[in-house]
Amino acid sequence: MEVLAAGLHPRVRSQADGSHYTTTGELPLVPGIDGVVRDPKGRIRYTVLDDTRLGTMAERTVIDLDRSVVLPSGIDPVQVAAAMNPAMSSWVALRRRIAKRFGAGRVVAAGRDTGRLAGLRALGADATCTFDELARAADVDVVIDYVWGEPTARAMVDLLSARTDRSAPLTWIEVGSVAGPEAAVPSAALRSARLQLVGSGIGSVPGRDFVKELPMLASAVADGAFDVRARAVPLAEVEQAWTATAGLADRIVFVP
Repeated sequence: MEVLAAGLHPRVRSQADGSHYTTTGELPLVPGIDGVVRDPKGRIRYTVLDDTRLGTMAERTVIDLDRSVVLPSGIDPVQVAAAMNPAMSSWVALRRRIAKRFGAGRVVAAGRDTGRLAGLRALGADATCTFDELARAADVDVVIDYVWGEPTARAMVDLLSARTDRSAPLTWIEVGSVAGPEAAVPSAALRSARLQLVGSGIGSVPGRDFVKELPMLASAVADGAFDVRARAVPLAEVEQAWTATAGLADRIVFVP
């Protein structure tokens, strides 16, 4: 397949530096776990790669057609490459781990960067709070956690301590670990509240379940359901972009 766009996701960085739990350490490695490609018939596809060392950060790659979906004509490959991976993580967590609660009645966005939090109400959040203020969201039913590490361990205790009814079920879905791979959760947090810790990722969710969600998610991206902030960078500039973009709001997408 001819590669049109490949996102530089946190998952791609951890794949390349060997820190992701699926990493085998085999070299050589072409990074890139997904992307937008053109098939031999000229159709534009979004694809998720299986475990492989032949990633999408190349002019051409090899895909499994069953792990791809044909995209509508006229769609922006850069927007799709930027949106699908981050959107998929929470989409699959809700659809496949706790499907009955996919329709949220109230959404609270929590984070550590007050500057970024400020713009989330405009994107649909009913309320925002920092991790230090998480007790304000104590009575939620589901938490989707991309942070983990010490901030999550501390925030989890604060939130559980402030719940109006500790017997009310709380499902905590661990998706990412940008703040650290380990979180020291006190045993009392599990005994004193009805807390269920659930992981959502490769292994806990079968690959076939991820693939089943591709058509609906791709359709949502194509219809503009997500606020996508992407910046296209020539693949020839991968070294400079790789070391200079950590922490920027726009998702970097490499193009030919």
